[in-house]
Amino acid sequence: MTSLKVLFIGGTGIISSACGARAVESGVDLTILNRGSTSIRPVPDGAEVIQGDIRDPDSARAALGDREFDVVVDFVAFTPDHVQTDVELFTGRTGQYVFISSASAYQTPPARLPIVESTPLRNPRWEYSRNKIACENLLVDAYRTNGFPATIVRPSHTYDRTAIPLTGGWTDLDRMRRGAPVVVHGDGTSLWALTHHVDFAKAFVGLLGQPAAVGDSFHITSDESLTWNQIYTAMATALGVEAKLVHVASDTIVAAEPSLEGALLGDKAHSVIFDNSKVKALVPDYVATIPFSAGAREIVEWYDAHPERQTVNDDLNATFDKLIAAAGQ
Repeated sequence: MTSLKVLFIGGTGIISSACGARAVESGVDLTILNRGSTSIRPVPDGAEVIQGDIRDPDSARAALGDREFDVVVDFVAFTPDHVQTDVELFTGRTGQYVFISSASAYQTPPARLPIVESTPLRNPRWEYSRNKIACENLLVDAYRTNGFPATIVRPSHTYDRTAIPLTGGWTDLDRMRRGAPVVVHGDGTSLWALTHHVDFAKAFVGLLGQPAAVGDSFHITSDESLTWNQIYTAMATALGVEAKLVHVASDTIVAAEPSLEGALLGDKAHSVIFDNSKVKALVPDYVATIPFSAGAREIVEWYDAHPERQTVNDDLNATFDKLIAAAGQ
């Protein structure tokens, strides 16, 4: 039996790095197309790397030549222009094209839970999500009109050891270590799904080369639901400190720091629970096994080993101090 020939465009991001490792472990014949720039996540041993820039179609064509693949996955397509380039580049050259969308494309706030793949797509508060929706619409049309073999995958909040899932990132962890309070949006009781990238990769690689996945969409998340209070507390526990949480309305946080509108009002401020039964029907052995308590320890260990990554945002720190003072804490 010949190995599945798969092309990853990107390959060193949070999601793609784990998917690449899983693919190679699973016997996939993996080729990675990227610009060859350095990354904190290495390309897995056993993968072929070719250098080219997908943002420059001539560069990509030169790098790929006339090669064909069973599956092409683009991890770095964010706008309809990006996807249109892929459709033109890979029509007739692959049996499956996988687009990485986002669970933030779902109706925000969701009218009902759990979220399923047929939940409407609408996010008025985040341009990133609206662009992903536009990409999906283009691919659905290409599939319906010309049979372009698209599969849409919607990750939710997927993290690795480098990705702190708190609003302030390392700034929040630094505050915790100093014994300072941290700002938590809302009352901290809304539910969230955090998925370790190694878990995500289990389901994702299982979809590759599956004819039943073509022309369809899937989200992939952990089944663990945590409140934001629990998430912040898990990070504090991993640091070996006690969490001092100050709750501030999401609207108030965004008024003080408008750059957070998309991430908060367009995403994290609303409870989400995902029904993963659709992906499990095609990948029946998929189960997420890494709880965030373990992921939080990985994050702290990695940052402690990389002090050069411990960047405090002074402006955000000042904003947090003002919000906490205004809350009377």
